[in-house]
Amino acid sequence: MTRDYDFWIHPDDIAVFNAAASGFDLSPNRSPDEARSVGRYLLENDERVDVLVARTVFTVDSIRVAFDEVWERRQRIAVSPGVHVAIPAFLTKRFAARPKDAEDIRMLEVLRSQEPT
Repeated sequence: MTRDYDFWIHPDDIAVFNAAASGFDLSPNRSPDEARSVGRYLLENDERVDVLVARTVFTVDSIRVAFDEVWERRQRIAVSPGVHVAIPAFLTKRFAARPKDAEDIRMLEVLRSQEPT
């Protein structure tokens, strides 16, 4: 996986998410209201965490992706024994279409293919 962190959370969950992140000494660069108005913000210390809070986003190839719809269809992928990651949709990795996003998709597909059926 690439070495950055990306989260897409519901706009109503910003305060709860920030409280959880504060335990890792991560600080938001915007207030919850500012984040809602621009649709994203950062949590920062020596790490950088991108947090998307827009209800709807378009991929680089103009596919509309709505948070509520992808969250309803999310998949849980085991990354180690007892540890699961909720993947809302692989489309979310197509928002920017960067090479690192393509590598993330490849790695997530590998993890998903190793899941017991």
